[in-house]
Amino acid sequence: MHDGSGRIVVQQLTKQFGAVVAVQNLSFVVEPGSVTGFLGPNGAGKTTTLRMLLGLVKPTAGSALINGVPFGGLGHPARVVGAVLEAQGFHPSRSARDHLRVYGAAIGVDDMRADHVLGLVGLAAAGNRSAGGFSLGMKQRLALATALLGDPQILVLDEPANGLDPEGIAWLRQFLQSYARAGRTVLISSHLLAEVEQTVDQVVIISHGQTRYNGPLENLRRSQASRVLVQPSDANGLMTALRAAEIYNVEALPDGRLAIGGVEAKQVADLALKAGVSVYGIEEERVNLEQLYFAMTNGQYQAAGPNQYGPPPGGGFGGPPGGGYQQQPGFPPSGGFPQQQPPSGGFPQQQYPPQQPGYPPPGGQQPPGYPPQQGYQPPQGFQQPGPGGFGGNA
Repeated sequence: MHDGSGRIVVQQLTKQFGAVVAVQNLSFVVEPGSVTGFLGPNGAGKTTTLRMLLGLVKPTAGSALINGVPFGGLGHPARVVGAVLEAQGFHPSRSARDHLRVYGAAIGVDDMRADHVLGLVGLAAAGNRSAGGFSLGMKQRLALATALLGDPQILVLDEPANGLDPEGIAWLRQFLQSYARAGRTVLISSHLLAEVEQTVDQVVIISHGQTRYNGPLENLRRSQASRVLVQPSDANGLMTALRAAEIYNVEALPDGRLAIGGVEAKQVADLALKAGVSVYGIEEERVNLEQLYFAMTNGQYQAAGPNQYGPPPGGGFGGPPGGGYQQQPGFPPSGGFPQQQPPSGGFPQQQYPPQQPGYPPPGGQQPPGYPPQQGYQPPQGFQQPGPGGFGGNA
């Protein structure tokens, strides 16, 4: 009997197809009460991992457990896991409602549940339409409705936003967050990094079939170096004040601003005030999920512009000489940029340490979820979960 925890635990999972190793020693945990993004390049092993999790592919080694047991060991799998690996499999001449009733009969839920889940996904008005005439976005909603038939504890969705318009993506974000806040587990695989960053609380990043990071998104952001961008009236005066405060990770940007690593904006503003330097603008710049993703999966991410965490052409302060800058393997460093004493005559050239095992460090407190999009009105038929959750008339 499964333990009912709602946890997904993948341990040392490996899958070989002949000479091809699709997944190698992959390990991660997905906790209930949060939306977890499963990220990685094409060919990284995401779909293969999800198929092993759902019992569709047999692992070569390791385990993928749901509520402490393999998928095949769940007593009523449709009531524990709702999954969508692709929005296909609809009989083209069958109505959306009848499609759901067929699946509902197979898992032992009554016909009323079909109407309930159609309302949940915003298809209440399209229930009598043939699925063959649906757009890709409507098929995605119908596939999600099929996964929700058993009122599952866990949702596993592969590219759920594929084909959705901006309104549909906003709706999906709100729906998944509401589902997770009701104590459910949500695992989504996606290539839409900007959207994932607004949706998820936790991330699992894999590359070449191995885990690169598993933990809260906010912890991942905090583990990376940030910079303060400041527009001073006197750059030399501010640099002198920074040097006196033993702050040496400074570079000049082409627009006249200084980029200062390893400090907070308030600290820079206080130093400028003490030095009598006017500040015309100051902000903190942090890496986003896309930059973190490229750094972990490619290792040789080429910065897109002079403000992308690298010195400007010509070297700058603390950076390599020459034109342009390419991030090195292991960037960004897990402990932030080092603060070093400069040699006489200038600022040091930063040396990034190699990537350490277990980088970046997981753990920490689970951050609060993103609030629902302000002013967003869900599609007709969408229902927020009530005190009883998403169960409805199961």
